[in-house]
Amino acid sequence: MPNVEIVEFTDEWAEDFASLNYEWIEKYFAIEKHDREILDEPRKSVIDPGGQIFMAIVAGLAAGTVAMIPAGDGVLELTKMAVSPEFQGMGIGNRLMERCIEYARANGTNRVFLESHRSLGPAISLYRKFRFVEVPTDPNSEYSRADIRME
Repeated sequence: MPNVEIVEFTDEWAEDFASLNYEWIEKYFAIEKHDREILDEPRKSVIDPGGQIFMAIVAGLAAGTVAMIPAGDGVLELTKMAVSPEFQGMGIGNRLMERCIEYARANGTNRVFLESHRSLGPAISLYRKFRFVEVPTDPNSEYSRADIRME
């Protein structure tokens, strides 16, 4: 099993953050305005407001990513999780989730939420493994594809 390193975002990873996410979104859904806002300007949309993006690196290559975006006092949104198909099955999703939980705890976060789609079975299972539970969906969600909300 290759070594997986989880690193914090730097501008050198911006293109990989976007391409990993565009790849999976386009595979299952359509790109939405809010996707573009985050993926095309990650520093402005995630980092500058006080969030973080984590990159999973294998042999110098971006294998996966996830973002934590501030969404109110003591609240973070876990979003834009993607693992390249060639690196799936290596536990990268687990490692990214562990890092997100560490980040949330270190930052005094009271609640972490995410929005997803029920058709993404492996992702929903991963979130449940990390004790996320389903809560009512947000009628004002910025994603038309979101049909499940978890905290």
